[in-house]
Amino acid sequence: MSIDYSPPTPDDLRKLKEALGYTGEQMASLFGLAGNNQWRKYTGGEQPRDMSAQMLFFGLARLELDEKSIERVLERMRTAGATIDLD
Repeated sequence: MSIDYSPPTPDDLRKLKEALGYTGEQMASLFGLAGNNQWRKYTGGEQPRDMSAQMLFFGLARLELDEKSIERVLERMRTAGATIDLD
């Protein structure tokens, strides 16, 4: 399977934040970023970063999947050798 992916624009990400009613800190947490300063690198500045498909999938999966499903995926990641713990 190949992936044909175009990242959301900074405006798309700002609209998502607004639709969710989240703060920049909450968006950073959702996408696994260190904080609001990191989130803003995807939504503004002279050269905003493109959000990878994996990061977008991770954040939106956390919105759409129940806790049990997320934990099942995290456990599979641990079985594969990863160390991961979500706040």
